[in-house]
Amino acid sequence: MTTPSETMRTRIALRWRILALLVFARASLGVQFQTVGSAGNEIAEVFAFDNAQLGLMIGLFMAPGLFLALPAGAFARFASDRVLSAAGLAALAVGGLISAFATLPEALGLGRIVAGAGFLVVTLYFTKMVAEWFAGREIATAMSLLVMSWPLGIAIGQVGHTWLVTVFDWRLPFLMASTWCALAAIGVWALYRPPHDLPPVTGRNLRLMPRESAMICCAGIAWGVFNAGYITWLSFGPAVLEARGMTLLAAASIISVASWVMIFSGAACGQIVDRFGRRDTVLVAGMLAGAAAFLLLQVPGAGLGASLLFGIIGMAPAGVIMALSGQAVAPERRAFGMGVFFTLYQAVMAVSPTVAGWLVDRTGTPNTAMLFGAGLFALVIPLAFTFRMLRARPIPTVLRESA
Repeated sequence: MTTPSETMRTRIALRWRILALLVFARASLGVQFQTVGSAGNEIAEVFAFDNAQLGLMIGLFMAPGLFLALPAGAFARFASDRVLSAAGLAALAVGGLISAFATLPEALGLGRIVAGAGFLVVTLYFTKMVAEWFAGREIATAMSLLVMSWPLGIAIGQVGHTWLVTVFDWRLPFLMASTWCALAAIGVWALYRPPHDLPPVTGRNLRLMPRESAMICCAGIAWGVFNAGYITWLSFGPAVLEARGMTLLAAASIISVASWVMIFSGAACGQIVDRFGRRDTVLVAGMLAGAAAFLLLQVPGAGLGASLLFGIIGMAPAGVIMALSGQAVAPERRAFGMGVFFTLYQAVMAVSPTVAGWLVDRTGTPNTAMLFGAGLFALVIPLAFTFRMLRARPIPTVLRESA
């Protein structure tokens, strides 16, 4: 006969196995996203792209979120989280294959859009699945690990894709990424199980209070700007080092150091903040350090130091910023609020690479993109403080009663 303590230990072990499965699967999103960034030079030559057009191809991955984020939450009425997540991973695999066999720019862009649609669905439902398994226990650690699986995939793509392009062809990164996404889809379909103690769903309130709308907008833009700065680092950082005489593989390896170390610094930062507080102090220190890393990368011989600074301190508050979304909206309206959050995030992410590429084309130097990235990180600070000010305001009695 199974004792209650044995049952609890079994459940604890199961939820960590589920988290490991989701982290492995979500890393494939970063691997698929990084394909264009790592093979950018070869793709630009084949399709005659300038930097703005190449940035557009990077940003197209995020474009479907502008239209899918709000209705994505309603998909749960028609299928389970397991089915929807596996379908999203399958879309990522198919999108990568379309891009791999593209002979026209339109086909390359179509592949990015299909993969981006899968990215949006997987991101939303993986977040929901982890929240359900870890509700009230180790949630900060679990969410930090889930969030860090994205840069883990990007770091793998930075080195692996660059090697594949150098040795073989620009199409190989897309094929490798699609293979990983397909394996992840099979794994989630076959192995994922929902927790047995989920509360019943009684309906969704789609009407946000005015203060909630303002807070979720601040949170969504802050998360988008933060990630846009990270993508600017990944996409244009290697070009800065190449201009200093480094090979493409060496430059990509140094830039990828930030992604490797942030996997650990992000999780550690989340635990530190949960235990000791000082969220705003940690966030400001991280954003200023990140902005400084963008500037330091332009100094000859400082590439590795800049990458370490960016990964250890600059990217560490990712969980602190992401947590704003959960603080902005009451639980009964959180599903719709998350749709607003991801819509704004995707909008910023879709536009920023194109703007960065346009700046490089206008000035003729990738250093301009680094200044743009530093400005993006600095912008997170006033957005976060505006969020805190809005949250500190008392709710009027009439609005509280009507809610």
